[in-house]
Amino acid sequence: MEEYQDHSLGGRVFQKIREDILNGKYKENDELRETAIGKELGVSRTPVREALRQLELEGLVTIIPNRGAYVSGISHKDIWDIYMIRSMLEGLCARWAVEHITEEQLDELEESLLLSEFQMKKESGFSTEQVAALDGRFHAVLYEASGSKMLKHVLTDFHNYVQRARRSSIVSEDRARKSIREHRQILRAIKDRDAEMAEQLANEHIMHVMQNLKKQGY
Repeated sequence: MEEYQDHSLGGRVFQKIREDILNGKYKENDELRETAIGKELGVSRTPVREALRQLELEGLVTIIPNRGAYVSGISHKDIWDIYMIRSMLEGLCARWAVEHITEEQLDELEESLLLSEFQMKKESGFSTEQVAALDGRFHAVLYEASGSKMLKHVLTDFHNYVQRARRSSIVSEDRARKSIREHRQILRAIKDRDAEMAEQLANEHIMHVMQNLKKQGY
């Protein structure tokens, strides 16, 4: 039982530090001090040290012997690589969703789109955070609907890695509206059980995100 608790604690520490790196709390080249992080999280240095080693394997942290651990972060090339891979895997995800999606998941996708469309109609202006969250929810349900835990795991990680770039890409009202329309088309193809069209539309959706990022000079 004690071993399980230690593993669970280490996992939570790992997830927290990774989240802090991905959301920008820690910047590239920042030093990650075991003592300071342990104090902040209320844990000893051991789970922090283990978490930093895991993050080094993911490429988010660089450990320099006798010096310490430093944030590697996600470079622009990393983001482009991830989006290029996603442009193909998202299509596969949509294709498989046609075969495995449940009525409940279809309802969840529909609900996220209706809430997104509601946000865009607000006279006071749409909330960037809300639209980004609903965008993420749409993709998360789609990953689950693929019926593949491996594909879901890979795409979820990629989605989290480019979180900041993704928010930047839908911050403009024009792109937000287009993104919602693209999601609507993907959902329609899935409902029509048109696997080929669903795959094509999902691939194109990610390519459009990349084009928008390029316009913004990202």
